[in-house]
Amino acid sequence: MAKLYVKAVPPPDLNRNTEWFTYPGVWTTYILILFFAWLIVLSIIGCSPGMAWTIVNLGHFLVTYHFFHWKKGTPFPDDQGIYNGLTWWEQIDNGKQLTRNRKFLTVVPVVYLIASHTTDYQHPMLFLNTIAVVILVIAKFPNMHKVRIFGINADK
Repeated sequence: MAKLYVKAVPPPDLNRNTEWFTYPGVWTTYILILFFAWLIVLSIIGCSPGMAWTIVNLGHFLVTYHFFHWKKGTPFPDDQGIYNGLTWWEQIDNGKQLTRNRKFLTVVPVVYLIASHTTDYQHPMLFLNTIAVVILVIAKFPNMHKVRIFGINADK
């Protein structure tokens, strides 16, 4: 007996806000941006390599926390508001948890513990680097999907 239906294949990520992260070379570019940011901080400020890593780590923390985990919606009006209640992190990979992209983005802040190592684990830098890494990693846990602090609900 012949089957009279077509097996549907889920569409690719059509969210223009997150689809760029699926392009080849994005991971390498991301790492290179962080490395060149370190070189720029190192040469402009003239501080130690460890202090430059700490500055880049804290800058990375502020930028990624704001744009990946705090700011909701997309800058594109053609999505008709379907992503207004979701952060970039919740939109990536169509909300699927533990994908390769999510694992990569979770490992990046952990690698920044190099900042603590290169500052010989001195107190203020160690504390700041550790707090930044802990906040970014916790924000990426699957259990934190659509969870808002301060009682702010994702559906509002």
